[in-house]
Amino acid sequence: MGRAAAIPPGTSAASWSPACSTSSCWTKISSGDPKVPVLYQVERTRTGTSFLVRSVKAVQHGKPIFICQASFQRTQPSPLQHQCFMPAVPPPEELLDYEALIAQYLRDPNLHEKYRVGLNRIAAQEVPIEIRLVNPPSLNQLYNMEPNQMFWVRARGHIGEGDIKMHCCVAAYISDYAFLGTALLPHQHKHKVCFMASLDHSMWFHAPFRADHWMLYECKSPWAGGSRALVHGQLWRRDGVLAVSCSQEGVIRLKPQVSESKL
Repeated sequence: MGRAAAIPPGTSAASWSPACSTSSCWTKISSGDPKVPVLYQVERTRTGTSFLVRSVKAVQHGKPIFICQASFQRTQPSPLQHQCFMPAVPPPEELLDYEALIAQYLRDPNLHEKYRVGLNRIAAQEVPIEIRLVNPPSLNQLYNMEPNQMFWVRARGHIGEGDIKMHCCVAAYISDYAFLGTALLPHQHKHKVCFMASLDHSMWFHAPFRADHWMLYECKSPWAGGSRALVHGQLWRRDGVLAVSCSQEGVIRLKPQVSESKL
């Protein structure tokens, strides 16, 4: 989305913020082709004195693959403020990084082969973010988990204090990482997933933040059923300020169970 499409004439980009009531919501329609350019069609849905809305459609091969609605608000201080409290958790410096935690699991001879294959697959991936899991489960706890998790997360490398839009883009990537998987935690030892994908994803930006600084990501799944799951998330700054809220619905299809009966 170019600046001309997003910010109305006669105003500065600095006077508008992605923090707003409707925020950003996108829906995936079909898989994209990374080898083909994407055409972005932007509609100026609404331009008000305090809020503006832009609708974006991503098109490949003449068909939409993705739609997004982004809302912006002119910066408006208000005495009406509150937020819930950040969970009390150990700081990231006291926790194992993701690579060290996976290596610790893999060294355990009692680790089930299914988990061993999955952990090796995760370890082989190169991701641009660092993760420190809060209260990582023991092997016994893997079989009796609740649909919630918390982890510290930040971008690898230095982004700096530059354009807040860059930090918002990185937060969007962070918000989708392992998010839908929260709904699988109570079921991962019972079922094998054959397909999992996001259907829609919403974000609300509440306060300024830096995505290259540690933030606590609190994820919960209140419901799953009908081959779908719902997850909610909150990204907290280290000083306890709630920076971003997220929600996602996804499709989760399981591999049919094969009966072991020989009758």
